[in-house]
Amino acid sequence: QVQLVESGGGLVQPGGSLSLSCAASGSIVSIGAMGWYRQAPGKQRELVAAITSGGNTNYADAVKGRFTISRDNAKKMVYLQMNSLKPEDTAVYYCNADVRRLTGRYNTWGQGTQVTVSS
Repeated sequence: QVQLVESGGGLVQPGGSLSLSCAASGSIVSIGAMGWYRQAPGKQRELVAAITSGGNTNYADAVKGRFTISRDNAKKMVYLQMNSLKPEDTAVYYCNADVRRLTGRYNTWGQGTQVTVSS
């Protein structure tokens, strides 16, 4: 069994900052790419940012320059630092990871954490 557990969501005013964390646990051989997705009410889930095991990153245009993704391979964690938050960043944020186990390769999701940007 593999789990991804997010933390760090909450309510923040426009222009504020939040930091999200995601911890992977279970029988893991290695983790490939990790990423953050978000889903706002009535909208499809979309990629926010992703990072390879080697540290290469890519970002959605809407968050470039404001969000930073990072990871700690030893701790099996991925982070998302969100600055200059806007109301349109309001969504449930999901952690995603390409997890390699002895039994195969699994695209794994966390349960999500709510981020609300509002005054």
